[in-house]
Amino acid sequence: MNSITASSPVINEVINSMNSTMPWLRGISSGEERDEALLLLEELLDDYDKNIILIDAITHAVERYETKQVELKRLEYMQEQNDPAIATLRVLMDQHQLNTTDFENEIGKRSMVSQVLNGQKRLTFDHIKKLSKRFEISPAYFF
Repeated sequence: MNSITASSPVINEVINSMNSTMPWLRGISSGEERDEALLLLEELLDDYDKNIILIDAITHAVERYETKQVELKRLEYMQEQNDPAIATLRVLMDQHQLNTTDFENEIGKRSMVSQVLNGQKRLTFDHIKKLSKRFEISPAYFF
């Protein structure tokens, strides 16, 4: 029995053919590509046993795309729900490994920082100025 390697002509031919006819197998990047994949998948299901390898590959490509879309929708929702100032403050805290007690000079006591993070109080212009100076970022990130 002949051993097949990744560099064998047969493998190269199959990969080149798949890359040219179904480039989205590497990663679906639009709803149109997903729809194309689903149409092909529907046709391939008519002879499931013969097409199982390609069915599996297409299914995984569609699942990766749809999972990514769900994550993007969740991120968009979170951004819509969050005050940009709170989101920026949370990012700064995460990036610099800070907690609510680390902002006394810019915002005030821990309880005040907690109230800002919970949306009970808003950052003032003075807070934003001080935070921008400390982290050397534009105040625009808070708006």
